[in-house]
This record gives sequence, structure tokens and C-alpha cells, in this order.
Amino acid sequence: MVRIHRALISVSDKTGLAEFARALHALDVELISTGGTALFLREYNIPAVDVSDYTGFPEILDGRVKTLHPAVHGGLLARRDKPSHQNQMKERNIRPIDMVVVNLYPFRETAARPGAAYSDVIEQIDIGGPGMIRSGAKNHAAVAVVTDPADYGWILEEFKARDGALSASTRFILAQKAFASTASYDAAIASYFAERAWSAEGARKESDRLPEMEPLILKKCRDLRYGENPHQRGALYRRIDEGAAGVAAAQVLHGKELSYNNLLDSDGAWNLVLEFDKPAAAVIKHTNPCGVAQADTLEAAYILARDCDPVSAFGSVVALNRPVDSETAEEINKTFVEVVLAPEFKADALEILQQKKNIRLLKVPPEASLSAQHRQISGGYLVQDKDTYFIRPEDLKIVTRRKPTPGEMEALLFGWRVVKHVKSNAVVFTNASRMLGIGAGQTSRVDAVKWGALKATLSLKDAVMASDAFFPFADGLLAAAEYGIRAVIQPGGSMRDAEVIDAADEKDMAMVFTGIRHFKH
Repeated sequence: MVRIHRALISVSDKTGLAEFARALHALDVELISTGGTALFLREYNIPAVDVSDYTGFPEILDGRVKTLHPAVHGGLLARRDKPSHQNQMKERNIRPIDMVVVNLYPFRETAARPGAAYSDVIEQIDIGGPGMIRSGAKNHAAVAVVTDPADYGWILEEFKARDGALSASTRFILAQKAFASTASYDAAIASYFAERAWSAEGARKESDRLPEMEPLILKKCRDLRYGENPHQRGALYRRIDEGAAGVAAAQVLHGKELSYNNLLDSDGAWNLVLEFDKPAAAVIKHTNPCGVAQADTLEAAYILARDCDPVSAFGSVVALNRPVDSETAEEINKTFVEVVLAPEFKADALEILQQKKNIRLLKVPPEASLSAQHRQISGGYLVQDKDTYFIRPEDLKIVTRRKPTPGEMEALLFGWRVVKHVKSNAVVFTNASRMLGIGAGQTSRVDAVKWGALKATLSLKDAVMASDAFFPFADGLLAAAEYGIRAVIQPGGSMRDAEVIDAADEKDMAMVFTGIRHFKH
């Protein structure tokens, strides 16, 4: 046990501070504090010694230097069990500091503020705070480091129960959290600089967009019941250098606990439905769409999407890009659905959907996350930009004698938005408003075509086909012709493009090249 006699308090976030500091003072803890924190404590009639009085050295450089002093760091770092340390402290009149209560300048908040000046952001890089945190955490055998206002309550409970002392296990837990806090703070600063470094003078190549070192600091949002399977542990984390965006920031309005797989499917569904400007719905099963549609109303879009494959829609995840109304809610309730995601739920729709006890309802911030994507492999991570490429009609290259009709062109563009979100090898059959068939995750492109056609529960009459990558041979295109497909969109770029184009011309098919592929593994 370590009895707390002296605490240094320097915080930007003053949530709960008055109650915490008052309780420490009541338990005969001497309080030392810095500038604004000291003024705050005095407003609440809580005595505190100014750090400049404690060190005998004034705060200088507009407060940039105030705690960087041997009286502070000596008091934090000195080992209580080492006579040489204790003798040096006595010689220099340095008193031990048993607790440091610090949270850091609001760098993330300032950097995220629209229009924040670079100079203002830089001033929010804390120097003294991380130094004190690290000094105290290194010496956690004798010092308690408190970095999170959410911990004040339970720390005080133990403090009171142990007559002003904190256990070794508590100090160790606080030290782990302290080092995580400084690591995440530095990661946020590094990320801010990395975003600007590639365009700065001296950035010579496009690859500089991906930094030499990529800090990835995650904060746990919640524990999950288990991982992908019941024997695996699972939890949801989010990047702390991002704002509230995407499925990780969703507000759970109703339903039982989300599973690992629910969240995977939810992310796939949400990213897909954001592709569309019109009211749209995406129905996802095991990370692949089994139904996608757009329409003039959300209800119509959902019905079209669900009925693409009503068997697979059972137990699915549904994403909608408009506030859910009562009509759409009534339709959703006709099928067993695991999760519904939307930017908003109207009150009457919420009441209807909540009739089903277990359905999860997620209100998702409409902003999409554009940060780099990280994927773990054995011993490392793969990092890439998010695939945000959006193709326009003028970007397409018509390579066949027959040109797509206006209706076919609309359907081809719809299919191209969908196939981007299907596991490779991927082929989808669509019209201008809905998906009709999907060949997902096949090991050959011709198999993707055949499986997509066989899986289709709707007529492929007047359907078009979208392929996420080029056709290496003409066999896939010829297979599509057998199912009545008259128009195709694909990236092009195969060594046998001429052969594939000739086959399309022989079948009087229209084909366009995008020049862009959308592999999704």
C-alpha cells in the first residue's frame, strides 16, 4: 500500500474535478496545481499550492514551461526504496509526489474543429502533461497516475476504504492506462502531421500519402458476447483519431447485444447503401449483398431489395439510407431480420420495430469514415486507402459495335456500384433499380457468372451484368449471353480483351470498360 500525501493536479477536462479534489483535501492530501486548474480549484474554495511556488520557478513562455522542473519530476521519479535517491531529494529539498492527476490539452478536439488554424492546433500539443504522466507511471511502485475523470469515483472509494492508500494492483492498472493515454495522444498528433506531410514541400511521390510509420490506437467501445465463433473472444474498438463516423459510432436504439458477425455484416451493408443518392436499401448475409435496390420511396426500395432473394433475407442485416418511416418498418417486420441500420428512425417506425424484442436497431452517423483501411495478416498489417472511386457515365469506354441503350447504361452504372461491395470474384445481374442475381466469392469468373444466374430468383430478362474485374477469357461473357444478358460493364485490361470484345460483337452485346477494378477480398 502507498499512502497518498501529496498530489499534483493539472487537467484540461475538469469534469468531476471539484468533487475529486475536495475529497482528496478532506483526506489531508496536499494539492499542487498549475495555472488554470489552480484558479478552478480556488473558485470551489479548495486550497492548492501553485506549481510555480512549489518549484520556486515561474511559469514561462506563455505557459509552455511550468512543470518541466526537477522538483516535479524528481518528486515523481524518485524511488522510495533506494537510499541514494532519498538522500539526493533531501539535499535538494525535493518532496515526493504520490499522485499525479493529469489529462492533456484538447489536441484532437482542436484539430477536428472546422477551419481550425494550424497555429492553434500546434499550441494544443501538450508537453508537460505527458512528461508527468510518464514519470509517474514509470514509478507506479510509489505513484498513482490518474488520467481519466471516469476513474475518480472508484479511486476515491478505494482511497477512503484504505485510509488514504491505494493498492499496488490499482497503481499498476492506472499506469497501464496512463501509458495508453500518452501513446494514443502521440498517435493523434502523428496522424495529424501525416495527413499534411504528403502534400508538404519535400513530399516527392504519391506513396508518401501512406506514412513511414502508421500509429493505430484503438479504444474499446464494448465487449462482445464472443468473436466470429463462440470459442473466440471479441470486442468492438474504434480509432480514437477519428470523429464519430460509421458503424463503430452507431447508437444502439433497441435489441439484444450485437455480435461480432452482426457488426461485420452491418459495416458491409452501411458502406453499400451509402453509394446511392435515391432512397436505397441493402440486405446483407455473411458480408455479401443478397438484395440491393433503389426507388422513389424507402418502402419500395426495401421491398425490391428483400425480394431479390427472400430466402437469404431471413436472418439478414438491412441498411437504409433514409430515416425509417412506419411503412418501411411494417415491411421489415414481415421477415426475421437481425439488424436494421439507418441515419434515423421516426418515432412511429421505432414503435413498430420495437415490437420485436431481439431486433437490433442502429442509428448510424451519416458521415462515412474515409480513413485508411487496416487488415491484419500473420505478423503484420496491410494498409490501403478506402475504395471511394465513383464512376461517371463520361468515364466509360464503349468497346463494342452496339452501344448501350439509355436504360442499359443506367442499369450498368447501378450494377457497378453494387459489384464494388461483393466478394471477388464477383458478378452481379441488375436492372436500373435492383439486383437480380449475384455470383460472389467464386474462384473463377465464369463460375461467378454461372452461379449468379443460377442463384437468381428473378427473371434476368433485360438484365445487365457487372464484373468487378476483367474477363480473362471470353467464356464468362459467352455464358452470360446464354442467360440473355445484352449489356456488360467490366474494367477491361485483359490480354484477351480483343477476344472478349469480338465475342460480345458476335452476340450483339453492348460492353463498356471502366478502366477501374473493384476487387474485394
